[in-house]
Amino acid sequence: MTAPLARTPLHAFHAAHGARLVPFAGWEMPVQYTGIIEEHLAVRRAAGLFDVSHMGECRVTGPDAAAFLDRVMTNAMAGIPVGMARYTILCQPDGGCVDDLIVYRLGAEEFLICLNASNAAKDIAWLRSQAGGDRVTIADECARWAQLALQGPEADAILGPLTDAPLAALRRFGFATATVAGAAGCLVSRTGYTGSPGFEIYLPAGSATAVAEALLAAGKPRGLLLAGLGARDSLRLEAGYPLYGHEISETISPIQAGLGWAVKFAKGEFVGRAALLRQHEAGPASKVALFSLSDRRIARQGTPVMAGERKVGEVLSGTLSPLLNKPIGTALVEAAALGGRLEVDLRGHRVALELAPGPFVK
Repeated sequence: MTAPLARTPLHAFHAAHGARLVPFAGWEMPVQYTGIIEEHLAVRRAAGLFDVSHMGECRVTGPDAAAFLDRVMTNAMAGIPVGMARYTILCQPDGGCVDDLIVYRLGAEEFLICLNASNAAKDIAWLRSQAGGDRVTIADECARWAQLALQGPEADAILGPLTDAPLAALRRFGFATATVAGAAGCLVSRTGYTGSPGFEIYLPAGSATAVAEALLAAGKPRGLLLAGLGARDSLRLEAGYPLYGHEISETISPIQAGLGWAVKFAKGEFVGRAALLRQHEAGPASKVALFSLSDRRIARQGTPVMAGERKVGEVLSGTLSPLLNKPIGTALVEAAALGGRLEVDLRGHRVALELAPGPFVK
């Protein structure tokens, strides 16, 4: 029997504002409101408001919290200043990814971790399994929080009048505890998953609807639109951001995914270090590449990547870029084949795969 889909605290808000709801990672989530292209362009030109309350959260506290996180994550955790966040990856001993995360340092011995929706329970269990004799407490806070993402060039102007957070002082990956639209105990973070400027707001679950309505009312005169998962996916692909289960997974390592900058070998031992160091030094056999197509057809996940008559990879993600007005995507390709001519096979029709040297939006 299929388990019922989970709902975020904003489910009634979505229905009231005309969202089209779809299953996603065990949740019933809005895929779009007015339309994916319109919502995408609103984020690039003005602002978009996303419900990302399906994301999970856990809190790690205790005298050994920083050292523990350093030992189980690829990035350097002990050196994060209080009030700053850092992107990192949980790896298996073989270098495959358990998940990618953002870690917020709340205090000397206290961290809040944002977990991917489909992996939250798995991640918390993994962290607990690794704790051993460490003096740490790992608390599941998924039910405590809602999360909104306010993204786009108008985000500061929209949020500023509604919060006491020092927005002008927050640099990239900085955060502050603040009141937002009358809701106390929020965490306002200058982070996001779109490639446009903006904020992610963690707030008590019971305050989600009131805060969302206030942000929507304040943002409408500035061009803000409610945005769903469809625009979120096209925005993150333009920015070259990975999605778990696509560009990173239990079988695709951070080295293969081009995330070596988030793997700090010099900090000492951590789970997966030996396997990742071997890949780093020898070069991975396959790599994740960002591409575009001149054809109007989209290369979806699983589409073969060909070098002549030989399959050398497959597409991991694919969509239409509203900003570029052409299909874009990612593919896992044999490293040795990346210097030659590559094509995707779209149901028997070959289309040249044009590799991108970097993200389409920075």
